[in-house]
Amino acid sequence: MRRLLALLLLWTSQGMAEQPVLRFSVAESWSMPLVRIEGDRPVEGLLYDLTQALAKEVGARPVYHVMARLRLQEAMDHGDIDVRCYVSSQWFDDPPRHFVWSIPLIHQRDLLVGRPGDSPPLSLQQLPPQAIGTVLGYTYSTLQPLLDQGRLHREDSRNQLLVLQKLQAGRYRHAVSNQLSLQWFNQGLPTEQRLQALAVLEEQDLGCMVRNDPAIPAQGLLRALVRMKQSGEIERIVQRYGGMGYPATMSVTHP
Repeated sequence: MRRLLALLLLWTSQGMAEQPVLRFSVAESWSMPLVRIEGDRPVEGLLYDLTQALAKEVGARPVYHVMARLRLQEAMDHGDIDVRCYVSSQWFDDPPRHFVWSIPLIHQRDLLVGRPGDSPPLSLQQLPPQAIGTVLGYTYSTLQPLLDQGRLHREDSRNQLLVLQKLQAGRYRHAVSNQLSLQWFNQGLPTEQRLQALAVLEEQDLGCMVRNDPAIPAQGLLRALVRMKQSGEIERIVQRYGGMGYPATMSVTHP
């Protein structure tokens, strides 16, 4: 019996060793529901589940590289990662070379968020001069004119969860959050304590970028993402982490 177990373990370890490795990037600024990081590696979350499913689909072993968001571009340029997910073409002035885009996978809304009982502004120009909660390294193009004018100034935190916690604690009056993170943050709070989505600042379709290199199954990865999207698997992953329909009454606010 022991010999049989030893042979099974040897066979399993050899099988894993023969699997091609896929190097996924993980931004330190991500928090739940996107990912939870323990000991420099992700252990759960929407993007963890998505990348695990993607690697399984192509028969690869996922390896994760956790890094500051500002280092992601450099890592892509140097060929240090194979797949970067949860990314939009709108975020690049000069898209990295040698990478190809997947189809859009997740629709994201960036929201202006306030505390319970706050009323939405008629326009961003009506916001009084103030600090606003933001994530370090993120660009907010809709708010940039007000930041350039000095009407708003950033109070950066290293991840989205800290931004919302500081808003809840009254460190500032308003913050920016993606809708998934806001829904996750609010789900354990009584209704009267939930942070309020006041306006939609931006909307993006997010996907993955795959390194176009013969060393990895680039086209197989792109086809796998199409299958996962068409089968509803990606939508089920999003719903698993609290993704819900967007309020029909919320309109996009422009500065």
